Amino acid sequence: MATKKSPAKKKVAKKIVKKAPTKKAVKKVVKKAATKKPAAKVVKKIATKKVAAKKPAAKKVAKKASKKPAVKSPKVDQYGLAQDDEFYGLYFAKSTNKGLVEVKPCTFSLMYWWKGLLGYPDMIEISKGSNTAMLQFESTFGGGDSGETELTEQDVLDIDHIIEVDEEEMLISLYSYVPIPVPDKLIGALGLAILNINPETRYGSLELCTTENEEGETEHFLRYRAATYLRGIKSGKVEAIESMVTNGSEFFGLALDAMCVNKSIKKWLLS
Repeated sequence: MATKKSPAKKKVAKKIVKKAPTKKAVKKVVKKAATKKPAAKVVKKIATKKVAAKKPAAKKVAKKASKKPAVKSPKVDQYGLAQDDEFYGLYFAKSTNKGLVEVKPCTFSLMYWWKGLLGYPDMIEISKGSNTAMLQFESTFGGGDSGETELTEQDVLDIDHIIEVDEEEMLISLYSYVPIPVPDKLIGALGLAILNINPETRYGSLELCTTENEEGETEHFLRYRAATYLRGIKSGKVEAIESMVTNGSEFFGLALDAMCVNKSIKKWLLS
């Protein structure tokens, strides 16, 4: 049986040998592709010419740029204050139980208004790093005597104030509180009064502030908020703070008087 299969193997070998001539056709195709080489050379020449043409223009631009005078940035101190600022280059500090504490420009402006102009003792709390500060104080508010206001001279109430300083933003914020919590039954009426009065308030705004007391109970307080930026004020930072507090007190007083049209709110305020 092995001798019968051997002729078949020879035929397969002959067929494979016959296919070999087809390789010549492949060689011809390769030769045709080789004839395309001159076109590639033309492309290279064009590309090199274009790049070479652009080089002189780049040199001209570089020369023009070098002729422009360098813009000098304005001199600033350690707080970022420019040379024409009233506190430029100055360093302030105050003595405390923990040693000297740095007093940055906005905090110093508040301190000068509070101590220098009003003559009150220093009660300003400065944070570690001196980037924030806070002043808390109280005042008494009394109504007008024109006969056209809801609150009269005899209608007096206490107001708590907090002034916060943000040195990084150079922002001074005033918060004035009625220190009596708002009764739950008056929250709706008070919220409606705030919506009606705020559009007429030319400076600052009224808010209902929600917080928790020591017993963990939720309480609501009526407060007035105003703020002013001292950034960009070269001279008159102390006056800007004084103006904020003066105008804030006036507009808060007008808002309180307007709220007292509601007799329930007036009774609560004077309780």
